[in-house]
Amino acid sequence: MSQPPSSTRPTPTLVGYRLGYVEPATASQAIRGVIQNLTLEAPIQNLDIGTETIIQPDTQLQQPSHENAYTKILNQLFSDRLYIANQLGSQNAGISATIAASPEYGFGSLLARKERRVNLKKDVEEAVRANGFTNETSKQLLSKWALNESNSAKANQIAPDVIDALAADGSAPAEDLLQSKELFFKESQWLIGSDAWAYDLGNSGVHHVLASNENVNMLIIDSQPYSQRTAADPTRRKKDIGLYAMNFGHAYVASVAVYSSYTQVLQAIAEAEQFNGPSVVVAYLPYHKESDSPLTVLQETKKAVEAGYWPLYRWNPENAEKGLPNFSLDSERIRRELEEFLRRDNQLTQLMNREPKFAASLSESYGSEVRALKKRAAKKAYDQLMEGLLGAPLTILFASDNGNGENLAKRLANRGKARGLKTMVMAMDDYPIEDLSTEENIVLITSTAGQGALPQNGRGFWETVKNAGDLDLSAIKYSVFGLGDSHYWPRKEDKLYYNKPAKDIDARLAFLGGKKLADIGLGDDQDPDGYQTGYSEWEPNIWKALGVDNVEGLPDEPAPLTNEDIKIQSNYLRGTIAEGLRDESTGALAESDLQLTKFHGTYMQDDRDLREERKAQGLEPKYSFMIRCRLAGGVATPSQWLQMDEISSAQGNETMKLTTRQTFQFHGVVKGKLRAAMQAINRALMSTIAACGDVNRNVMCSSLPELSTYHSEVHAVSKLISDHLLPATTAYHEIWLKDENDNKVQVAGDAVVDHEPLYGPTYLPRKFKITIAIPPHNDTDVYAHDIGLIAIKGADGHLDGFNVLVGGGMGVTHNNKKTYPRTGSMLGYVPAKQAHIVCEKIMLVQRDHGDRKNRKHARMKYTVDDMGVDVFKGKVEALLSEDLRFAEPRPFKFDSNVDTFGWIKDEKGLNHFTCFIENGRVEDTSDFLMRTGLREIAKLNKGEFRLTGNQHVIISNIKDEDLPQVKALMAKYKLDNTSFSGLRLSSSACVAFPTCGLAMAESERYLPILITKVESYLEENGLSRESIVMRMTGCPNGCARPWLAEVAFVGKAYGAYNMYLGGGYHGQRLNKLYRSSIKETEILDIMKGLLKRYALERQTDGDQPERFGDWCIRAGIIKETTEGKNFHEGVAEDEE
Repeated sequence: MSQPPSSTRPTPTLVGYRLGYVEPATASQAIRGVIQNLTLEAPIQNLDIGTETIIQPDTQLQQPSHENAYTKILNQLFSDRLYIANQLGSQNAGISATIAASPEYGFGSLLARKERRVNLKKDVEEAVRANGFTNETSKQLLSKWALNESNSAKANQIAPDVIDALAADGSAPAEDLLQSKELFFKESQWLIGSDAWAYDLGNSGVHHVLASNENVNMLIIDSQPYSQRTAADPTRRKKDIGLYAMNFGHAYVASVAVYSSYTQVLQAIAEAEQFNGPSVVVAYLPYHKESDSPLTVLQETKKAVEAGYWPLYRWNPENAEKGLPNFSLDSERIRRELEEFLRRDNQLTQLMNREPKFAASLSESYGSEVRALKKRAAKKAYDQLMEGLLGAPLTILFASDNGNGENLAKRLANRGKARGLKTMVMAMDDYPIEDLSTEENIVLITSTAGQGALPQNGRGFWETVKNAGDLDLSAIKYSVFGLGDSHYWPRKEDKLYYNKPAKDIDARLAFLGGKKLADIGLGDDQDPDGYQTGYSEWEPNIWKALGVDNVEGLPDEPAPLTNEDIKIQSNYLRGTIAEGLRDESTGALAESDLQLTKFHGTYMQDDRDLREERKAQGLEPKYSFMIRCRLAGGVATPSQWLQMDEISSAQGNETMKLTTRQTFQFHGVVKGKLRAAMQAINRALMSTIAACGDVNRNVMCSSLPELSTYHSEVHAVSKLISDHLLPATTAYHEIWLKDENDNKVQVAGDAVVDHEPLYGPTYLPRKFKITIAIPPHNDTDVYAHDIGLIAIKGADGHLDGFNVLVGGGMGVTHNNKKTYPRTGSMLGYVPAKQAHIVCEKIMLVQRDHGDRKNRKHARMKYTVDDMGVDVFKGKVEALLSEDLRFAEPRPFKFDSNVDTFGWIKDEKGLNHFTCFIENGRVEDTSDFLMRTGLREIAKLNKGEFRLTGNQHVIISNIKDEDLPQVKALMAKYKLDNTSFSGLRLSSSACVAFPTCGLAMAESERYLPILITKVESYLEENGLSRESIVMRMTGCPNGCARPWLAEVAFVGKAYGAYNMYLGGGYHGQRLNKLYRSSIKETEILDIMKGLLKRYALERQTDGDQPERFGDWCIRAGIIKETTEGKNFHEGVAEDEE
């Protein structure tokens, strides 16, 4: 606008410009030109600003790599008929790449393409009527195509024949039609956009597509991380594209997240493509930067879906015509705005896919406000309860992950009540922080998590207290007790982590004016009695300060409830499990029942990725159950594989885990589906009884049947032992296998009497594991189990007997040198026909002599060491018949404990292929349809599936005539790929986060990432094909048997691991601690140096190169562990 100098002109003059290309270096010059023109008495209209020549920038448009997850799914579903109108890199004459990639341009090109296809149909119909073709085939095929051109399947089936016929025809009409030959195919046409459209929906491509009512599919990718949802510019608020589209009423709408539910993405995209009208699929893919790992994207996605920030749903207006609900909810929670839309549309009462209960968890409003009210109500209830009591008040707050701190707090409260005090106890985060300054006496008890952090249920409290600048605590008296381990972080610079939460709280309360009720108390796991040593010194000071230290006539405290008590009182493993399953008020079972459900093959877990988010919303943890099958020897039929696959979809989390116990495992089974899952497993002629718990668990057996007849004989022994040592209680059938009429459905062959002839009412002191290895393969880690049986082949090629090892075991507690892993000790040789009896008697010795007072010392490895091998052997032989004694062990040789990948043929001419299943997780991803491929092979009903102890699967017993069919499916789904590095093929990891409650660090989700980074060092040193056994676990309990690996990483805290070296490649030797509490950068630095030295220094024995674990010992990197008892001796970096 220009204001002329003359005052006679009352209104400003509008001045226009023609804006050309302006770059940063010429911007000032352009602005000066604009201003100078405006100062003229008669400004020049349409003055050129900038240059006409557009200088192309050096940068090129690129699709973020994470977004490939969705484009890969589109390619998988539609293959050759996929057409992305704004595909990056597509060539458009005269159009810049930037414009061509925009969804707006793509929409216009789609409309033009659609019009061209309509015109093609008209041209075909006209050409058929004119009949100017040289042969009748062209006319017939074109007529058929014209009738089916709108049907994707039929049109695409006919199109190749039409094109071939026209090419052979040679006539002028045929040549004309061939100019548009690509249009004979019915394409799946898509536009891909971003959440940038969510800021101005009315002017965006979304509005144009919806308003057009054209049959166009849109995929809109939203990448804003859930953790940054409140950090966005409040002046530019994003709108809900899905809700906006649903309000049009005539569009298909879906909200999906590939890292939450892969199958829901497939279903939504397929439905969108079939819908006759505009379709909008809003896809979540949160990441901060392109270098974010898939694990980060997964965690952000889970939080967003769980909180209702990103609900998963499908909206199909055509369903109403079929009598079906328009809206299908595929997750548990929805936003308030979406809820209001559904109420308005009268859809909220419809049954949804997972049947969520909206009243409890509809929207994000069920969050901080509700949680604050709950805290206040709980506090008020306590206050009312204590009103009529005499004595001083004592508030006890705790922060505890594993229950030790919580148990101490509750015990302290009970003792306080017995002394006449008015005690109140609750988790720190459940306490209304605004009441803190009004307390009279307060005690805070906290454990230590990770690197000096508070447990999860105390972090909110601590953050508030730590940051409170105006909190006056001068009126309160307080004391703090901490639980920690002075050796957990061994380096001098890390000593500050010891009991850091307790020390921090104590210092902060003093800073805020609080007065000491008693000095801080510190419990140390390294003391003779653990943290109880420090606690017993601290507690009397509390009673003395409150004047109740000399109270007489205190009642005797009941002894703590132990696992042995729970078993005795359980009525043969019943407990109150059945009652707990009927309780719909919670997704959990009672703590005592959780000790019993293990015997039934299931553990309760919760999603640890979501703990803090759900806590912030006032919800209980997202409880679910893990179910483990009992499958002796790991052999399943194709029918059983299909049934397990169905269970993973119907009751689980759409994945299966092949475990290091050589069986199937399901995760994410909610309590309401637990019985249905158990019954489905039973219908597959499997069971879960004794898959866990203080009993003999799944019996393992070497998997690869190179000699099929011999292997079947050994496998039969594994089944015999498994059946022979089964518990006899009927509780399993009573709780899980009753039908709708309350009738028992019995598994064939199981006992039906409530008497345990082998186990007795207290069962075993601890878990009990048996495995069989067939030399030369130690693929079941025979040295790592309570009983290890080494199969011995006779001169006739048949099974003769077994060498018997006893006392192997993997479980350890960090920094507790009284705990250690142990390899089995040789007892001798026994005939095959007596193997199950020998196993029984060994188990009975452990039953009668194992430690039932200290579960950390209860495994049979400690019983063997406490007695001595000879004494233990004598007690076993005392239970055997007089004619059965351990003979001298027979010679044998192992050459590896990894799987043999690829095809082999046995002596019967049958074929077997070992598939690589990374860490045993059978799932579909956008890159690899593994689960689908294995399901399709199972549908052939050929051969069988053998699960390996290294978490892989063997497609077994395939006849030569069936090979082409099986190989074709394997190639189609990339299951035949074994061209991975030797390190990856030899690796193994336990589940760990997010479901395992014992995990201290990532394992299954992290080990593949670490291996990818280490593989570059292998390649640098020519070691890519070298087999190095690497294992990782999230805690020291050793589920992936890390203590036998050549290199192992055991979780110490989130992101920190202990590193162990020197294990035997054959699984025969324990490794030893090399570095403590190291993170990824240190791990990579260490591995780079070690691998370089190994490549240069390793020796060869004939054509066999020295193994990595052996080299570590010979080179002096680590000392050899000769037996379990010296596992902690001579370590490279002591944990003290």
